[in-house]
Amino acid sequence: MKTIVVLTGAGISAESGIKTFRDADGLWEGHDVMQVASPQGWERDPELVLDFYNKRRRQLLEVEPNPAHYALAELEEFYEVQIITQNIDDLHERAGSTSVTHLHGELLKARSTFDEKLVMDWRKDINIGDFCEFNYQLRPHVVWFGESVPLFEKAMRIASRADILIVVGTSMQVYPAASLVDFSPAGTPVYFIDPKPNIVENRELTVIQENASEGVPKLTEKLKSEP
Repeated sequence: MKTIVVLTGAGISAESGIKTFRDADGLWEGHDVMQVASPQGWERDPELVLDFYNKRRRQLLEVEPNPAHYALAELEEFYEVQIITQNIDDLHERAGSTSVTHLHGELLKARSTFDEKLVMDWRKDINIGDFCEFNYQLRPHVVWFGESVPLFEKAMRIASRADILIVVGTSMQVYPAASLVDFSPAGTPVYFIDPKPNIVENRELTVIQENASEGVPKLTEKLKSEP
């Protein structure tokens, strides 16, 4: 069975109503990114950081997967599908995808500030005074700017097994995630789905200039017919 590796970003979840965080002016919900998504911001004002992610978590629990998420899940009937996502939502899983690697963490999990490997499912607000079993404050299980990406080596290994690569909902401008394309085998067909693509087609790269909810189902129907 051939392996399809899918790299997804904020654009695929935006159509479900998930805000893409960063506005054109570079602010996240009116905050400088370093205020709410960095270790320094956490040290300065943990209450602000928790409030920011609590609002994101509440919003996530109110939305549903869109046709792009469901189409990728259905593709598992025909291929081994490995999703590597920059998103911290669980919409891929809710749509039925079974192999999802979250490069930047997961919003519906919390982790200890004492031990980053101490992670737990968490669907409610995280508040000051919510402690792990060792009495250390809990924080969002999210990779902040300036922190390492623990699952990047796993993502590299997955990308290196790709027979087909699909990039959707991401401009591939955020590193190290953007470099994952380079780890796919030479000659791997690449499909890039974006309503405003920033790259040009070539022999190995097919650009599909559509939103994720339109482009992904069309591509998956094509792939289903030629496994």
